[in-house]
Amino acid sequence: MNSYAPDAHPVLAAMTGLDDFHPLNAAEMKIVANLRSGAFERLGDGLRPAWDDPARTVRAGLLRFLILSNDSSFPMHEKGLSVSGARVTGILDLEGCRIPRDIRLKDCLFDSSPVLRSAIIDNLFLDGSALPGLQADRIEARGGLSVRGATVTGEIRLSGARLGGNIEADGATITAPDGIAITADGLEANGGILLRGAEIRGGVNLSAARLGADVNAVGARIERPGGVALDSDGIAARGDLALRGATVEGEIRMRGAHFGGDVDLTSATLSEPGSYALRLNRSRIIGAFLLCRGASVRGTLDLTATEIGAIDDERACWPQKGDLLLNRCRYGAFIGGPVDAASRLDWLSRQVPERWEEDFWPQPYEQLSTVLHEMGHNEDARAVLITKERLQRRARRARAKNLVLRFALALADGILAVTLRYGRQPLLALIWLALFWGIGVAVFGFAQYSSALKPNSPVVLRSPEWTMCRLEQSENRYMPSIGQVMAGRALAGQTQLSCFLNQLEASSYPEFNPWMYSLDALLPVIEIGQKQYWRPDPSKPNGTLTLNYYYFQAVIGWTLSLLAVAGFSGLVKSR
Repeated sequence: MNSYAPDAHPVLAAMTGLDDFHPLNAAEMKIVANLRSGAFERLGDGLRPAWDDPARTVRAGLLRFLILSNDSSFPMHEKGLSVSGARVTGILDLEGCRIPRDIRLKDCLFDSSPVLRSAIIDNLFLDGSALPGLQADRIEARGGLSVRGATVTGEIRLSGARLGGNIEADGATITAPDGIAITADGLEANGGILLRGAEIRGGVNLSAARLGADVNAVGARIERPGGVALDSDGIAARGDLALRGATVEGEIRMRGAHFGGDVDLTSATLSEPGSYALRLNRSRIIGAFLLCRGASVRGTLDLTATEIGAIDDERACWPQKGDLLLNRCRYGAFIGGPVDAASRLDWLSRQVPERWEEDFWPQPYEQLSTVLHEMGHNEDARAVLITKERLQRRARRARAKNLVLRFALALADGILAVTLRYGRQPLLALIWLALFWGIGVAVFGFAQYSSALKPNSPVVLRSPEWTMCRLEQSENRYMPSIGQVMAGRALAGQTQLSCFLNQLEASSYPEFNPWMYSLDALLPVIEIGQKQYWRPDPSKPNGTLTLNYYYFQAVIGWTLSLLAVAGFSGLVKSR
């Protein structure tokens, strides 16, 4: 009988053949007798034993011997060892071993954690089994590792493992309440990690893992409240992070992660109140970030400096106020959820910079405006920028320690808000100009009606046509300029202005037009000619009021004109 080179194991070091394991019990003899078949050797009903059944007990040392033996008298099938329904006693120690076949130990009950550290295998199947843990750091597998439906009451260690396929733990129950349930930091796998429907009590560590497919935990439940439930810092996966319908109690930490597909939180429940529920800061998501269909985030959703292809979300699924971080987050479009300014500004208002000892973050508003503009929602994009200006200026005023400076800033900001929307709507200045033009038309038209105007010419004001119209025809006055007594020209009850306009000599004087006069007084760079010939008369009723409004409109005209130029040039926008 051929012997095999024994591994350094305290019990098996001196064993050289199958005879060393005699006597074999019935279960062990059945396994040895059927090694060549390659089919599952079912012990009992093939289901996981719930008690100590001698007819189903298999020594771990014997399984190790059979897995590693090259004895030609009982050659193993090319498919490897396949056993179900066994009670495995002792430690199945395959550390550092080269195993060119599959190991299938399904629905088995292990007394001790199997040890496969640094082992090289094809595939390892422990589906449906119950085991107190698995030690497989640095394992290399041509295929994958499967613990589907298994019950694990300790830690699964896969640090530095290299797999050609998937890690499959669909429907598994893994419990390590005092620490980490799955440790797979530095894992490299051509496949993905499947935790669909799994119940995990303890943390999952996938930091710095490199995956060729998805992290799929659809419908899973991961519990580690007060700690890091899913640690995937620096993970790089070509596929999705699928947490549809999953429940995670504890922090999901994925700083600096990279996903070639989507991050899907559809119908998921993430809970870590008072701390981070999901940290994706500095991560990159090529696909979409989905937060919809009843998804719930209780805790902080951190997307700081994250790059996202698109966002598909619903308003009801957004975190509470103070639990959202979007500073420096960049995304390409909204493919679901609201795209109006009011809703998205409510989304941004869930950020509270003061909680993080900051006063304001302008970038999220600039990013939102850019995306809305690229999607064709130009009015909404402008509304976002106007809100950004208002909040940014408010933060600037709050930083000012000098009360006079704060008042001056508040006054300037108020003027810019009303007239130009902080430079984001410079055409609004034209509307204000039109408004004051209309007011001026009414004021100056009433001044004309009440004769509270006079010619704006010294020659005319000294002429007999104007001076004699101040007197009625029944009155006379000596005129020193000509050395004669002249009679008044005004009819009974006639105003001086009306009298003057009825004089033949006044027919060549430019006619007063309240529309053009108001425009002439309002626009500083345009000379229409009305101001040159007419002026409010403060000596007449309403004349003083009209003259004061004339000055006011001139100042308003200069101010609005300069603001309009500054608005169109972008000088008043915050940088």
